[in-house]
Amino acid sequence: MKKLTLSMLALFFSLVGFSQQLSGSNSTYFEIRKYYANEGKLPDLIKRFEDHTMALFEKSGMENIAYFVPADNTDNSLTYILGYPNEKSRDRMWEKFGNDPEWQKAKKESEVNGGLVKSVDQTFMKLAPGLNDTPQPRASGIFQLRTYTCFDGRLDNLIVRFKDHTQDLFEKQGLRNYPYWVTVEKDGSQPKLVYLLADKDQVSFEKNFQNFIKDPAWVKARDASEADGKIVEKVDAVFLRTLPFSPLK
Repeated sequence: MKKLTLSMLALFFSLVGFSQQLSGSNSTYFEIRKYYANEGKLPDLIKRFEDHTMALFEKSGMENIAYFVPADNTDNSLTYILGYPNEKSRDRMWEKFGNDPEWQKAKKESEVNGGLVKSVDQTFMKLAPGLNDTPQPRASGIFQLRTYTCFDGRLDNLIVRFKDHTQDLFEKQGLRNYPYWVTVEKDGSQPKLVYLLADKDQVSFEKNFQNFIKDPAWVKARDASEADGKIVEKVDAVFLRTLPFSPLK
């Protein structure tokens, strides 16, 4: 058996670290939360997260995954992703957080001149099977949060296409694969595929994504996967930039 060199060990542990990052370390259940701030209050909301909320989330057992603002923030919003050990622990941890005197004090002090948050959107997710085994990408300058709504019964086909073709073809064009999830739909509707794709900047992203779309290998894979019918009904995509304190870069 060959001896492991230091460089080989470093690579091994970097891959292990990324596997843990993708799975949210011990997290198996995830939540995207989008906060619409009251007018003029977004800077105060961001500061409250940085100075208080993130640490208090972790104190309550949650995991901070990523914090973003839209590249074109026309809706005055902040989006972040939390991880939980499992689905059952989610509500218990939020109750613990909400009842924490430190949080109640920080919230009250930050809202002396008015509330910060107008409304909140929530999306619950689990890791997409077989799509989170890629090596850790270098830090990125722009992210796109992409949500795929499939035709009925076609989500598994989409996951297979990503696993067998799409992820590698993204990488071929210089795009960077970040975590992939499937949504947990509370109303019983079909789950959606949600993932983060990234690049060094938005200009590079848009150029590389167009190259991906025109790649003959992608066209062949797409057409073969849809021989028995279309897979994707709708794609929603928004460009995001990480905040300086975001764990995911």
